[in-house]
Amino acid sequence: MENKTKGIILILLSALFFALMAATVKSLGNIPTAEKIFFRNILGFIIAFIIIKKKKQPLIGNNVKLLFLRSVLGLLGVACYFYALSKIQLADAVILNKISPFFVLTLSAIFLGEKIKKLQILTLIFAILGAGLVIKPEFSSSIIPSIIALLSAFFAGAAYTTIRHLRHTDAAETIVLYFTFISTVVMIPFMLFGQFVVPTPAENVRLLGVGVFATSAQFLMTNAYRFAPAGELSIYTYTNIIFSTIIGLIIWTEIPDYLTIVGAGLIIIAGFLNFYANRTVK
Repeated sequence: MENKTKGIILILLSALFFALMAATVKSLGNIPTAEKIFFRNILGFIIAFIIIKKKKQPLIGNNVKLLFLRSVLGLLGVACYFYALSKIQLADAVILNKISPFFVLTLSAIFLGEKIKKLQILTLIFAILGAGLVIKPEFSSSIIPSIIALLSAFFAGAAYTTIRHLRHTDAAETIVLYFTFISTVVMIPFMLFGQFVVPTPAENVRLLGVGVFATSAQFLMTNAYRFAPAGELSIYTYTNIIFSTIIGLIIWTEIPDYLTIVGAGLIIIAGFLNFYANRTVK
């Protein structure tokens, strides 16, 4: 029980730091997305590189093709997420991004042959309904940022699905190294050819904060899973929605409308049902 409590505390801290990262990204409205992604990943790359060298592990990895695929999918997910954060309310972007576990459920069934339990079918329905309420489709250009936020969840889910396979061949730090390295390097040409704004001293601090919050959240989450199984902790990651809603309310006076609240509720209920299904349904 003591280890599980430690795991819960660490996963809650991870959710808080992810919410702080999202809020910091949103606050950098003058900074291009490519520049934000660069600073989000450069610190993680340095730390992952140091860990691998300290453990004397090979830098190349074992399943190079899948490591590359995971990195590209993860980069697309982050790019969509950061773009959405700059266009819609913080809570809306975070809520839609939290659909990713349900994409994992679907993609794992399709590509990894994992079975979807009966109760999990209901979770997928709730998640879809919840996303629809948050997006509130009006069939105009105003829907595009919300669709891109949903795409961020799809790409993240696809990336997590590849990680489920990579865990059999490569260490966690190797997966992080590939992702952060490719994300950092790919952004350099964009910044060289127009996607770079010289940040003010205050923006420099916030850009550093994006990297610190993202890296801290990742390592807190990784360590949480050392104390308790992922299935027992996954439900606590939905507190990210609560933290983001509070931050958005305090900083930008963003008050979610009733459809967003109901949609978020459905997605959280879906998360609970999925958590329950993984623990009890055989």
